Parts: sequence; structure tokens; C-alpha cells
Amino acid sequence: MNDVELSNEETEKVLQFQELTGIDDINVARDILSRHHWNLEIAFQEREKLNEGVPSLFSTQETRAPAVLNDRFLQHIFISNNRNNNSPSSGGIFGLFSYVINSLINWCYSTLSSFIQTLLSAFTERERIITNPLDDVLKFIQDYNTKYPVHPVFYQGTYAQALNDAKRELKFLLIYLHSESSSPTVMSGQQRITETINFCRNTLSNEDVISYINRHMLFWGCDISSPEGYRVSHSFNARTGHYPLSVIIALRDNKMTIMGRLEGDCTAEEFLVRMRRVVTDNERWLNAARHERLERSFTQTLRAQQDVAYQESLKADREKERKRQEEREEKQRIEKEIQEALATEERCRDLKERVKLELVHLVPSEPADNDPDAINIVFKLPNGMRISRRFLKNNSLNDIHNFIFCHPDAPDNFVLSQNFPKRILECGKVSMEDRTGYESTSEIIETLTSINTLSISDTGLQNREVLFVSDLDA
Repeated sequence: MNDVELSNEETEKVLQFQELTGIDDINVARDILSRHHWNLEIAFQEREKLNEGVPSLFSTQETRAPAVLNDRFLQHIFISNNRNNNSPSSGGIFGLFSYVINSLINWCYSTLSSFIQTLLSAFTERERIITNPLDDVLKFIQDYNTKYPVHPVFYQGTYAQALNDAKRELKFLLIYLHSESSSPTVMSGQQRITETINFCRNTLSNEDVISYINRHMLFWGCDISSPEGYRVSHSFNARTGHYPLSVIIALRDNKMTIMGRLEGDCTAEEFLVRMRRVVTDNERWLNAARHERLERSFTQTLRAQQDVAYQESLKADREKERKRQEEREEKQRIEKEIQEALATEERCRDLKERVKLELVHLVPSEPADNDPDAINIVFKLPNGMRISRRFLKNNSLNDIHNFIFCHPDAPDNFVLSQNFPKRILECGKVSMEDRTGYESTSEIIETLTSINTLSISDTGLQNREVLFVSDLDA
């Protein structure tokens, strides 16, 4: 575990989970939380369900049992001394020789009986069709509770669900196969009973046995007279007359493997010693699986964090590129508007010059100096220049405007005013506001000439009047 560092939040959750569940091994607590995505509430609820023998939510979604490796060379095999004594009964060479011979005969018998049972099952298997394995298990638990009310917590699910939960939780799975009819008999006081009954009354009801099983294992049981129990016993190559049978299964090298086989009756002390030996010798496989899971979880978390960081970096780059693109587009838009404005200004300037060329021909000719209807007007330009020009009294103010507008030294946008009396003379003018420069000169001149203005005499202008030209763009 120390190879993979925990964050402060994860460490706090591990400690809380250990306090809630009483799990001493920090690796186990961390593995459970990791598999539940560090959701403390869900992990605790699932743990409590298993402690009560209720299948987890995940196992109910899986109907197929994982394959179980049944290799006798990988198993601790314990056979009840009441039926088979494999230990040397006498000393010396003869005792050792007898022990070896008995062990060899027992192994040959076990192998041969398993082979024969496999052949026979090909013809009898059809008679045991499993309709509802869960009902078989629950019926067995109910019957067992009636006869033997004190016992470890039974797993209340099918054999497949128990295997899947044990594999997922990385726990040892203790399989108990019950058979009172296929069990040898023993003397209990003055009464002869089967080993199975004696085992249930004295061994499985022992407080130390119950505490050990509930703390370290999932406990699943079934009667071999039921289709589910028979199928499981057949998968273990269980031999007739070797009941009660207890099998310990756990994960080894990613395969569910039978690690211990306990056949026949034994005392509670013997049963505890045997279970502890199997657990102690095989705990390393579960620890290795936990470590592998933690590393895989850490790798997945790290990869997920890297993916998130990459996506955020990619998003930031895209946002920067989007802003740069917007800035480029805005700059292009402004440049385009400036270019269009300059082009429009150039066209309007050209249009204005063409309008002046045509308007100059519409300015009435200057009358003679001795013409009685002539009025001499002096125009004072913004640059200080003074222009003197004679007009007829019946000429309009537009004629005065057009004369100044077409003069090369006069401003393009102006008004005519008089100081005594102080007033502005209302006359038509050529305006380039809101124009694109594509208009025709005739259209502008027609608009200008259509404006009705007063004649010079109607405005009250006298001879030798001075009019001021004010530049509106200055």
C-alpha cells in the first residue's frame, strides 16, 4: 500500500471506514473503498449486507459463476481421524512404510472414485435439473436454523453469487455441503448419530468458530440432496461417505481456486486450526490481488486525472485560440470599416468636386457695375480672405451659396451670417452626410435647386453688405 500514496481525503475515509467496520487491515479497507469509488456510505452499506449474508448489488447482476480451479496439489486436504488415520501409528521403518502405503492407497482411491463419479454423472445429471438455485439455498438455511439455531452467518444467495462476491471482495469463501444420509456415524453419549449432526451441534455452533468465520470469510451452505447442492458437490468431486464437507475457496493468480478441503467431522479446535492454516498459507494471494487492484485503481485514477488535465488544457488552448480568432476578426472588421470609410470619403470628395464643376455653371453671371439692380456683397472667409461679388437683387440665396461653395478658397461645409443685424441666412447647401459617393451629381443638384429660398431683396440685403463665411468643420 505504501507504494501508492493516498490523498488526505482518501486517508481520512479509510480511517473512518475502519472505525465503522472494525477492519484492522488497512489494505482491505482501502481496496473496498477503491472499488466503491471512495463513496464511504455505499461501501459501508455493501459491507454490512455481506456481514448479514445478503448478496451485494453487483453479484445479483451476475448469474454465471466464475470457473473454480480444483487442483489437489494446491490444496490443504484434511480428512477426519474418525474415518481415516493417515498418521504413522507405530514408530520405526515399518510405521513409516505403512503411512506411505496408506497415503498412496487413499490418493488412488480418491482419484478413482472421482473418475467413476464423473462417468456416472453423465447419466444422472439430467435427473437433477436446477430450477431455482436460490430457493434450494434459502430452504436449506431455513431447515438448518430450525435444527441448529446457533451457527455462522449463512450467505443468502446462490453459489454463483457467493463466488462472485468472494472474488470481488477478495475474501475467503467457506463452502459447507450438508448431508446426513451420506455421513458416517459416531457415538454421542449413548446415542449413535451421523458425523454431520455431530459437526453441526458441536463444531459449527462453537463461538470461536462462528466468530472466526464471520470475520474472515463468506459462509455458504447447501444440502447435497437439493439440485444446487448436488451440482456444487459434483463440481468438487466430493466422495460419498466423506460428509460433512467444507471447502475453502479464494482468488489465486486471478482464478478462483480451492485452497482447502476439510472432510468429515472434527472438533471445534481442530476445525479452527485447519481453517487458520489454510488462511495463513494463502493470504498472500489475496494481498497480492489487493495490491494489484490498488495499483490498477491508482493507474486508472492517474490516467483519468491526466485526461481531465489534458482536456482542461485543450479547452484552455481552444479558448485562447477562439479569443485570438475573435481579435483577428475584430481587427479585420475594423480595418475593413476604416478602408470602407476612407473609400467612401474619397468617393464623396470626388463627388463633391464633380458637383462643384457642374454648379459653377449654374451661378448667375456677375452684373455690370452700373446695373441699377446690382448689389455688391463682400464675403469674409475663415482664412481672412475677402471676396467681393455683385449679384442682382432677384438672385436667390442659393445662388450666393453656390458661388461660395464653388470658390476654391472657401470651405465645403459652411453657413452665411450677418452681424448687423446678427443672423444666419437660410440657404440651400450641398451636404455629403450619409452619402456613399455612388450618387449621381444630377441627383444632388436637382435636390439642391428644388429648395425654395428667398431672393436677395427679400432678405433685406443692401449694397456693400458684408457676409461672414463660417466653417462648420473647423
